[in-house]
Amino acid sequence: MNIVGIIPARFASTRFPGKPLIDIAGKTMIQRVYEQAKKANSISEVVVATDDERIAQHVQSFGGNVVMTSENHQSGTDRCFEAIEKFEINADAVINIQGDEPFIQPEQIDLVASCFSLKETELATLVKKISTNEELFNPNTPKVLLNSNKEAIYFSRQTIPHIRGKEQNEWLKQHTFYKHIGIYGYRTDVLATITQLKQSSLELAEALEQLRWLENGYKIKVEITDFESVAIDTPDDLQKLTIFL
Repeated sequence: MNIVGIIPARFASTRFPGKPLIDIAGKTMIQRVYEQAKKANSISEVVVATDDERIAQHVQSFGGNVVMTSENHQSGTDRCFEAIEKFEINADAVINIQGDEPFIQPEQIDLVASCFSLKETELATLVKKISTNEELFNPNTPKVLLNSNKEAIYFSRQTIPHIRGKEQNEWLKQHTFYKHIGIYGYRTDVLATITQLKQSSLELAEALEQLRWLENGYKIKVEITDFESVAIDTPDDLQKLTIFL
């Protein structure tokens, strides 16, 4: 199976404009993501999909593959689909690698890719066990419910499931909770289809794109990672990277 990694990267970020080009200990964020992705054993190519010439020129400067995409995409999924069409490579599946996680582990990419060893896999993603109350009750940390086949049942910014009859500080002792790690895998034909779906009511309610897929009957295969992922959404988030440097 031929699997391609695509890194969506846009310059215009409301909370952190230009963040793909910020310097992190001598390398830009987008270069660090690209180099980490290239270490994955499961993908044949890595491509940055951007809407900005500054990012494109920088990727070319360190020898990376890059493709220009529209400024009008609402999600990384849409940008991935345009990129895979323009890059003109015959991929069976695509891994959407977040452009704001400069220390993503290659093993995480390989774990998502491993889901496609099953012919029935349509979509795939990662989760990690929640270990602190701060994460458990943080609405900025999406939670995931899984079924017995390791498929996602639901994603929510609320803490799910609700543990009835117990104080909240006891919930982690009563149940294994998972948070979503925002890396996606798509079978290529499914990627083409889901980009044509209209926004769903659950997606609009929670502001979580993946609910559109579930609401339309698609199955999302899930693997569990032990690696911590750190996404950079604001300048203050750069402080989180000290554990990696």
